[in-house]
Amino acid sequence: MTPFSYHRPEAIDEALALIGPDSRFIAGGTNLLDLMKENVLHPRRLIDINRLPLREITPTPEGGLLIGALVGNAELAWDPRIEARYPLVAKAILAGASPQLRNMASTGGNLLQRTRCYYFYDAQTPCNKREPGSGCPARDGLNRMHAILGASEACVAVHPSDLCVALAALGAQVHTQGPQGKRHIDFADFHRLPGDEPWRDNNLDERELITAVELPAQGYANHCAYLKLRDRASYAFALVSVAAALDLDGEQIRGARIALG
Repeated sequence: MTPFSYHRPEAIDEALALIGPDSRFIAGGTNLLDLMKENVLHPRRLIDINRLPLREITPTPEGGLLIGALVGNAELAWDPRIEARYPLVAKAILAGASPQLRNMASTGGNLLQRTRCYYFYDAQTPCNKREPGSGCPARDGLNRMHAILGASEACVAVHPSDLCVALAALGAQVHTQGPQGKRHIDFADFHRLPGDEPWRDNNLDERELITAVELPAQGYANHCAYLKLRDRASYAFALVSVAAALDLDGEQIRGARIALG
């Protein structure tokens, strides 16, 4: 593992001042530490953001909920407001990982997971996501768990998150802060298709930090489902997943949202 320095800022501005090309924010570390151990990422500086004030779940003026980026996955799934108003979020979280990982993983970190593609994790093989221009052996190799829709000539890897499928279906927003200030990103615009730049997973700027995820007032609590097909009943990534939500007026559908993972 590459030697690195370790910092624990107390404020968001302090954390942003530390970030750079060879730096990484760390919260639960459930994915980042794996990538470092597997020799996929080599940060020279880790910025521990666990002391930042990003652990609250608060109502929004529009009637939704604002989830701080450091709210844990297990904490979010079992929050009474989420269970009652956004059961799709709770179902998706509880379908993923294991209890131990859900206890450690953060909301913001969940959005920033890297692909679990076998070739991406094997530092001895080519991978356009890891080494731009080196090739994509997954296209003609082991690709059973790879993209059916949205792939490109450069990459067929997929994002592994269950939570993100639910957030896409609900039309959530991602709140960020960087040197240029704060902004809100519609969830459908947050992650990127691989295209010709498969190394770019999302539309965050290099020095930008996720501060919160905003859920809209409409949670489709009465008519929603999260379906995940996988090789075993627990602790496995999806082969196919679907988040579906309906707004019904009697037997009439007023609105429907479907997201595929």
